[in-house]
Amino acid sequence: MKKMKTDIIITTGDPNGIGPEVTLKALNSNKFDLNRIILISNKEVLNYYGSIPDVRLINIDFDPKNIQPSKITKEAGDFSFKCLEHACNLLKSGNYSALVTAPVAKEAMHMAGHNFSGQTEILQHFLARENQKAEMLFVAKNFRVLLLTRHIALKQINLSKDEVVNKILNLVKYLKTKIKEPKIALCSLNPHAGEHGMFGDEEEKVLIPAVKILRNLGLDITMPLPSDTLFVGVNYPNPPYDCYVACYHDQGLIPIKLIAQKETVNTTIGLDVIRTSPAHGTAFDIAGKGIASADSMIAAIEQVI
Repeated sequence: MKKMKTDIIITTGDPNGIGPEVTLKALNSNKFDLNRIILISNKEVLNYYGSIPDVRLINIDFDPKNIQPSKITKEAGDFSFKCLEHACNLLKSGNYSALVTAPVAKEAMHMAGHNFSGQTEILQHFLARENQKAEMLFVAKNFRVLLLTRHIALKQINLSKDEVVNKILNLVKYLKTKIKEPKIALCSLNPHAGEHGMFGDEEEKVLIPAVKILRNLGLDITMPLPSDTLFVGVNYPNPPYDCYVACYHDQGLIPIKLIAQKETVNTTIGLDVIRTSPAHGTAFDIAGKGIASADSMIAAIEQVI
């Protein structure tokens, strides 16, 4: 009989942010079977922020003198990247069921020469097989939001019909592991869904043609609708749609964080392994003060364990 993959990997993110703190708080919450968890971090970093639980630790080198809460440094960025790289190497073995990542500082990683726009892109770089694309899905119980674009300036957003179709097909493939016939709501890019081209033509030229293709493939998906109308009717935790598809980062992130901040989990789909992460950043303003909430980190672990 093939052994079931049950162990998960956790990385603690930027050592100068709240990642190590919320990870330790989550693991010390008595909510999880620690025998199923491998932690990739640094012992001195963990000791600085709290009490290390009885868990398997893979120790990545980091000079303790570089532990500087709230500081953005290349040393911290390099450490964050190396932890994630080590996790990806382990995941390639096929022996682990999921990855949970604490927040990193993109600026710090850039300072260290790792020029990725986020952890999702790093995971795609190391783990994607041919034609696989990592997608960013935010989940709070039954409320889900997929982003068509991620860390990109609004003025650079350039959606294509094929891209929209492929991303939503990728989403539906994932959702069908949980939901037989998922219902999808598509947000428009422009105000009032463009008003037939008066306020932009992306709906007419890109989104509506994409929806027609998806409907011909049997998908249950709305035409592009104004996001303010869609998200007002969410009725959390049981929204009328199984997933909302947002055209850009803040269009999707603002409503889900306003409605369900503590429960929201950033989920990477489209690869062979699911990755989750708390839906907040490094929170440098409170790093090292011991006051960070672990709720979102706990939710991220609960989703995969």
